Amino acid sequence: MSMAKLYFHYSTMNAGKSTLLLQAAYNYQEGGMSPYLITAQMDGRAGAGRIASRIGIGMDADVFGPEDDLFAMITARQARGQVDCVFIDEAQFLSRAQVWRLAQAVDDLGVPVMCYGLRVDFRGDLFPGSAALLAWADEMREVRTICHCGRKATMVVRKGPDGQVLTDGDQVVIGGNETYQSLCRRHWREAVNDR
Repeated sequence: MSMAKLYFHYSTMNAGKSTLLLQAAYNYQEGGMSPYLITAQMDGRAGAGRIASRIGIGMDADVFGPEDDLFAMITARQARGQVDCVFIDEAQFLSRAQVWRLAQAVDDLGVPVMCYGLRVDFRGDLFPGSAALLAWADEMREVRTICHCGRKATMVVRKGPDGQVLTDGDQVVIGGNETYQSLCRRHWREAVNDR
């Protein structure tokens, strides 16, 4: 009987999700096991097919696009050798159907799947992949970061090139510290003029 589970590690921007993913994957390798790393095709900040952390560590990964079948990707990778754990970075970019395929991989292939991603976008709305993971994950863990005031940050604002906070636009715009800032709900409301 498999004890594999679907995990969702979520937070706001710049909380260290990729660092935690890379550390966990390294621990698997160090223990003589084989992790399988996958990241979103649309986030090429670290280079195509690479998961990297702001603190300078990184590992190569396969990439998924909106149409990819993750169950099939995991099965194909298993055909080339043992897979002890699947790590998904930028899990907010998964579709609802892709999250379901990951759940099927956990159940039918007996492989644990660890997803790391954002919970909400800059408008305070759930990403589709995150909503599905919140609904279906066996275990969820919040990766905490703090607002400039010292409170727990649960929201994120997007800034334009002029540094002004944006309140509308596409849900997905790839960027780092220059584009996004993690805030507590009170300071997020202040930043977006929610009175």
